[in-house]
Amino acid sequence: MCVIRQSDQDQVTVVGAGITLFEALKAYDELAKENIKIRVVDPFTIKPIDKKTLLDCAKATGGKIVTVEDHYPEDIIYTKVRIVGSEAVAGALSGEGVRVHRLAVTGIPRSGLCNELLELYGINYKYIVKAVKELIQ
Repeated sequence: MCVIRQSDQDQVTVVGAGITLFEALKAYDELAKENIKIRVVDPFTIKPIDKKTLLDCAKATGGKIVTVEDHYPEDIIYTKVRIVGSEAVAGALSGEGVRVHRLAVTGIPRSGLCNELLELYGINYKYIVKAVKELIQ
């Protein structure tokens, strides 16, 4: 797991891989214009997931995580984050819950231009920005 963007003022951790990592970086830039700081993480491998880094990120951002997946919600990134999040509730976050907002493809897949499909399925930077704002309210 690699932390791509971080600061001491990060409010939410965003976990994305592949194309959704690039969307997370766009969201980082958009949110920075509003002085909202996020931590962007590339898991680059799910098995094994780097629990320590994920826990550290969750703790640093008040237990708020957004996962962004470019496929059906088959529980790959989301489940790994939730499992670690559950451990964080029991230990590292001392009773504070980890809130995970999941973005994933929920419709029937189809062909199209990349940007159009990211928008259609709600996994582009605009939806990441929206999810982050919902978590920090």
